[in-house]
Amino acid sequence: MSPARVRPAFARLSPFAVLALLALLALAGCSAPPDNQFTGYVEGDLLFIGPQEPGRVVTLPVAEGSAVKAGSVIASVEDDVQKADLAATVAALGEAQARLDKAKAAQQRPEEIAILDAAQRRASAALDLSRIELQRQKTLVPKGASSQASLDTAQHQYDQNQASLDEVQRQIDNARIAARDEDIAAAQQAVMQAKANRDAAQIRLDRRALKTPSDATVQTLYYRVGELVPEGRPVASLLPPGLVKVRFFVPQAALAKIALGAPVAVSCDNCPPLNADVTYIADVAEYTPPVIYSREERAKLVYLVEARPREPSAARPGQPVTVTLAGAGR
Repeated sequence: MSPARVRPAFARLSPFAVLALLALLALAGCSAPPDNQFTGYVEGDLLFIGPQEPGRVVTLPVAEGSAVKAGSVIASVEDDVQKADLAATVAALGEAQARLDKAKAAQQRPEEIAILDAAQRRASAALDLSRIELQRQKTLVPKGASSQASLDTAQHQYDQNQASLDEVQRQIDNARIAARDEDIAAAQQAVMQAKANRDAAQIRLDRRALKTPSDATVQTLYYRVGELVPEGRPVASLLPPGLVKVRFFVPQAALAKIALGAPVAVSCDNCPPLNADVTYIADVAEYTPPVIYSREERAKLVYLVEARPREPSAARPGQPVTVTLAGAGR
């Protein structure tokens, strides 16, 4: 969005043309205005609303001259590509979240862990049986009722069953732990990136609906439904009330009568009177001769002054006006 100014045609006259016009009016017998009255015009700074990406206009629910509220949609541009992009980023986010959940969960599924639990019980039972057999052989060998070979076999079987039980227990412990911290951190970063991509896609989709940033009046529609809008081109121009102002020029001799915030009365042909407040006084004079030596030359100096109407809706950009100071002093 970029502001532009609505100026009347005479505002574009050269300084010499303005001076010549004033001279002709004086020769025609026009009386000079009072010291506290100055001529000027109403000006408005336009806002241009358009898409950041090219597209075809789909809807245009406003008309030129209509009033719109802040946040209202003044046009919408085709968004099928943006919707597809959003769907892709949502799917990528779901995949990243699933990978993170898997990294935080156990390495194996509950069903697989149940099989390992059964193997642990079987190994534990075999170990108990071999322990009993080992104790029996240790009792029989001293009595001569069994051979040393049988005792060695019982001892070997007991050690083997103990090792099998230890192996199953370690498999169960490994199955129940999560992934390493580095893997979990990487999965978390992937989820954050996927969320950022999803949010960016949502923003691009939302921007296909062109909304007004403030209350305004639609000035000009540059495109119609079905037309293709290039990148960076406005679809409509808006005039918010806060960007309407009165511009008038004050001779340097009367500059001391005006101060920032001073009230002024604004009048024009066949329009209700307006009250405004001075918001800007130029630091540099306009229509300045190259060299100033005499008092007569200094009288040609004028300074641009701006005032904000208290009721902007009553002012029409381009309308010539007469500004009267409500008070003097600075």
